[in-house]
Amino acid sequence: MTKFRLACVQLTAGNDMAANIAAAERLVRDAAQQADFIALPECAVMLEPNRRLAIEKAAPEASHPGLAAFRALAQDTGRWILVGSLTIRLDGEQLANRSFLIDKAGAVIARYDKIHMFDVQLPGGESYRESATYRPGAAAQLVPTPFGRLGMTVCYDVRFPQLYRALGHAGAELLSVPSAFTVPTGRAHWHVLLRARAIETGAYVFAPAQCGVHAGGRLTYGHSLIVDPWGAVIAEAGGQPGVITAEIDLAKVAEARRAVPSLSHDRPFAAPDAGKAAAE
Repeated sequence: MTKFRLACVQLTAGNDMAANIAAAERLVRDAAQQADFIALPECAVMLEPNRRLAIEKAAPEASHPGLAAFRALAQDTGRWILVGSLTIRLDGEQLANRSFLIDKAGAVIARYDKIHMFDVQLPGGESYRESATYRPGAAAQLVPTPFGRLGMTVCYDVRFPQLYRALGHAGAELLSVPSAFTVPTGRAHWHVLLRARAIETGAYVFAPAQCGVHAGGRLTYGHSLIVDPWGAVIAEAGGQPGVITAEIDLAKVAEARRAVPSLSHDRPFAAPDAGKAAAE
C-alpha cells in the first residue's frame, strides 16, 4: 500500500482508566471513519501523577484492560491501531512504558518499551523522574506493515537522534512518536525536534499527543503532528482532544531520499578527546 490515510488521536487522559478507555474509544471510532491506520498518544489510558497509585493501577500485559479494549476495537473497526503506550506492570514495583501495534484482526504485531527515561528539572519548577517508576527498554523496533516499515519510539526518545538514524538505516519509512510533552518543552522544542527527525531520515513522522490539564494539575502541550519526509507539517492539532488526518504517500519517502541521500553519506570519524579538551 503506497498511499493510505493516517489518523492521530489527541487525548486528555486522567487517572481513571475506565473513563479514559471510553473517551479514547469514541475518538478511535471517529478516526476509523476517516483513516486506515490510527495512532494514539503516550499513556493513552492513564496519567496518574502519584507513583504508588500509578503502580497499583497499572496491569500486566496479559490482563491490561486498555490493551484488551484496543484489540477488540481494532477488530471491530477493521483498522490498524498504534497504542502510543500503556503502563505495564512488571516484576516488583517497576513498570514498562510500552507501545503496541495492533493489526485489523486485533492481534498484537509488535511491542516497544520506551528506551530513554524522562528525568528532568525544568526552569519553571516542573520535575519528572521517569526512571524511578519505569524500566527502560533496550532494543529499537522496526516493524513491516501493509503501510510501510514502521520505527516505533515514544516521546522523550525524540531527543536522541541516533535512535532515529538507526531506524532510518534499517529502512524505516514511518516513525511513530506518541507523546505527553510538557507545555514549556512543547512550546520550545516540539515542532523543531519532530521536523528534524523527519528531515534527517527522509521518513514520515507522526506524533499523537496528550493535551490539556490532567490529574494533579499536570499540563501537556497537545499539537499532535504529522510531518512529511521533507519536514513539512501536513496536519496539526490544537490544544483540545480530537482527531487529525493526512494522506501518506510512500513515494515521497523515496523522493526525499533521492534528493538528499544523507542516509548513505555517513562516514566513520574519531570521537573527540573529552579529557584533553577539559585539561586545556
